[in-house]
Amino acid sequence: MRRVTLHRVARLVLAALWLLVDECRAETGAQSLAERVIWAVNAGGDAHTDVHGIHYKKDPLEGKLGKASDYGLRLPILRSSPEDQVLYQTERYNEDTFGYEIPIREEGDYILVMKYAEVYFAQSQQKVFDVRLNGHVVVKDLDIFDRVGHSTAHDEIVPFSIKRGKLSVHGEVSTFNGKLTVEFVKGYYDNPKICALYVMKGKLEDVPKLQPHPGLEKREEEEEEEDDGEGGESEKKSASTSPKNPVRSGPRTPNPYAADNSSLMFPILVAFGVFIPTLFCLCRL
Repeated sequence: MRRVTLHRVARLVLAALWLLVDECRAETGAQSLAERVIWAVNAGGDAHTDVHGIHYKKDPLEGKLGKASDYGLRLPILRSSPEDQVLYQTERYNEDTFGYEIPIREEGDYILVMKYAEVYFAQSQQKVFDVRLNGHVVVKDLDIFDRVGHSTAHDEIVPFSIKRGKLSVHGEVSTFNGKLTVEFVKGYYDNPKICALYVMKGKLEDVPKLQPHPGLEKREEEEEEEDDGEGGESEKKSASTSPKNPVRSGPRTPNPYAADNSSLMFPILVAFGVFIPTLFCLCRL
């Protein structure tokens, strides 16, 4: 009887332990990406849920500020999955600085992800603007075409933290009042814009990466190689341009016309030739 009771107690204790372990796993388990996103908007477009489960709300600025454009719907967007191309095909722009206010109630580490694609201009220096976060410039002189080219997805990712009532971003600190203001600043080249954006809790490594772009990666590798080999190449160039057996310069060769006075005698002879006939004519008079 005692053995049966001990066996039942052991089974109950084991079951309780398993329940406790499951509960701890549920509490300490990592949240999904969609659960960590606290705010997401499809600028200039309708609501959309992407392949990661992130739900983008319809643009709250519709009919209030700026202009919505769906010009990009006629174009396929590189580096984006077919299901989520709409996030880069629609946009909101304005002829002046504009932005969004995002309420944040909890302290912690956050990531701001802004989605862009240049679907109109076909060269750089046509649309250039800055992005500010609560007054801090977090993206300077953004030229989408210069970064990735035409109709190609591009994400600007900005990490920041909120602790003890302070906002920290890019080494700068300011007072945080519960609202995150993302502004797209009017520059000298056309109008600022945004295609979609979201804010999530987490680190840089938690942000989903865009699909690889062979041309872009090749250019980045070439730039890295140029930076790494800049010193060596400059040394090689200087060595190749300098002659192997340099000729030392000696004394200058004398000018063969330096001691020739014929150029000085010519006008004297001419004057003398004119003076004699003139004198002869005067004497005859």
